[in-house]
Amino acid sequence: MNNFTNKKPFLVKKENFFAFAISFFSFIIYVFTASRTVSFIDAGELATVASTLGIAHPTGYPLFTLLGYFVSKIPFGISTIFKLNLFSALLCSSSLFFFFKFLVFFTSHVADKKPQFAHYISAICGTLLLAFSETFWSQAVAIEVYSLHCLFLSLLLLLFSKAISVRQSFPNHESRFTIHFSIFAFILGLSFTNHLTTILLAPAFLYLFFATFGAGKQSWKIIVQLALPFLIGLSVYAYLLIRSLQQPLFDWGNPETLERFFWHVRGKQFSVWFFSSAEVAKQQFNYFLSRAPKEFAYVAVVFALLGILSLRKNKRALLFTSLLFVFCILYSINYDIHDIDSYFLLAYFTVAIWSAFGVQFLLERFSSRRKQEKENRKLSLAFILICLLPLPFHYSQTNKSENFLVEDYTKNMFASLDSNAIIISYQWDYFVSASYYFQTIEHWRTDVVVIDKELLRRSWYFLQLKRHYPWLVERSQKEIDAFLVELDKFEHNLPYHYQTIEGAFRALISSFISKNRNERPVYVTPEIEAEYTQGFQRIPSGLAFRLLREDEPHPKILPIKFTVRKAATSGKMEELIWDLYARSYFNQAMYCYRKQDFENAIPMVNEALQFQPGKRELLALKERLKAVMK
Repeated sequence: MNNFTNKKPFLVKKENFFAFAISFFSFIIYVFTASRTVSFIDAGELATVASTLGIAHPTGYPLFTLLGYFVSKIPFGISTIFKLNLFSALLCSSSLFFFFKFLVFFTSHVADKKPQFAHYISAICGTLLLAFSETFWSQAVAIEVYSLHCLFLSLLLLLFSKAISVRQSFPNHESRFTIHFSIFAFILGLSFTNHLTTILLAPAFLYLFFATFGAGKQSWKIIVQLALPFLIGLSVYAYLLIRSLQQPLFDWGNPETLERFFWHVRGKQFSVWFFSSAEVAKQQFNYFLSRAPKEFAYVAVVFALLGILSLRKNKRALLFTSLLFVFCILYSINYDIHDIDSYFLLAYFTVAIWSAFGVQFLLERFSSRRKQEKENRKLSLAFILICLLPLPFHYSQTNKSENFLVEDYTKNMFASLDSNAIIISYQWDYFVSASYYFQTIEHWRTDVVVIDKELLRRSWYFLQLKRHYPWLVERSQKEIDAFLVELDKFEHNLPYHYQTIEGAFRALISSFISKNRNERPVYVTPEIEAEYTQGFQRIPSGLAFRLLREDEPHPKILPIKFTVRKAATSGKMEELIWDLYARSYFNQAMYCYRKQDFENAIPMVNEALQFQPGKRELLALKERLKAVMK
């Protein structure tokens, strides 16, 4: 077997040049398309936790938090959230640098040749396909832990394949082999401190390791030797214990004891959504099948299939890549969450690998028929341009530079509330998470108390509430203690009575409302179920409802007109926000209609129709108002 670890200097320079060029080009595109503000789902929470050295939702993401903290303190003269969004762009573009180097190494190694022209071109094509695939690109435009995960995937693929090669090429150089595998083990440990789906690499890596070296004592000895560097990398998780004891502003899970630490690291809170049913797996699998071809603008379908066919000659490489793909899919489809796309990233990495082999197959076939160098270069350029097609295909959908929906929605929600308000909500994806950032980092409406209704089902959340609003907890201490007694049974998998724990939960929420409403206005968002606000009427107030008793005077509530910068792109989350705006305008219009305030009702209906022009109930209300105003 050829020695691929001792390349000529000019080859190394050429490889690094191409790797840097692709990485830099992608970074520029990512910067232009990066969100300038808070994005959906966990972005607000992650940015706040990173900026304050807090603890994020399970599994805590300590490495990402520490790196994000240093980035947030760099004096760039831009907002903290934009700095952290650009950090994701840098991580994803860096991932492409190492992915290109991996593809050059892997394709040439499988061919048992030194890197040649076809290997560089195929690596460029595979890397570009990955760079502008929709899910990968989406990780680069807003703060997310998956951007760092992408970097680790590329690094680990490169380091592991090189460590395997070193052992084969230098069987008598134990120190060189030990250094390569020790670096790999250390990076592997670090990767686990960012995202536990690193485990999905294990089946493929273990297969290739034992297929190469056998399953004898020597192989197991190597694995034992790697335990120390792996644990050193994994030790970053100690941050959770240390920082939680210091009581940071945001301390999700309160992992200051070993029990809570292990709960947090293994994601106990979310375990109920894993392997829940065959129906969920079928639904998620169908979703993947419908999305996968579009991920690469359909370009990778042919290239990847040709790549798989070409790998039939090297069954070890085919099985290695197939294990990467299959275990990613098997794991991901059994996770019942709506934002599942990022869990398919390893599968998309694998499609890019297969596509590189497909391009290489076509180049070699063409070269065997035509020897003209000019023709080969033209064909190579054509393949590169084809693999760039996902860039324009996904640009408008992935471009978040002008998407201010979450910021506008959060600020419009705050504008719907009177001073010193309490609001109970379950709108994590587009309000509660973002409110952490805007209140803590940008100091917007710090007078408002935001309570996440579903986080109230977790014992650690009361410690966080006490840290932020001690008066709130003190007033409801009796109800909190009664609920925590029942909640402790649930959290420790002890027998509990559903009606009892749910009754204590309702009493707790009722206490937050009744014991504070005389001093502070109390609001809920529309998704909060009526059973939690019994005894109160819901009076529309912008995007929320104010809670008032039926027998008390209702103040005149003027309809609220929102300031909304409509995004050029539209997706599931954007459409949900359009619906919430339309629904809030409709609720305000109906309230005015019942109060016979027709002059204010008509403009509210018209505003609602701006968001949902064909909604029947809106059109029907408009007709009723027209009839009344005649």
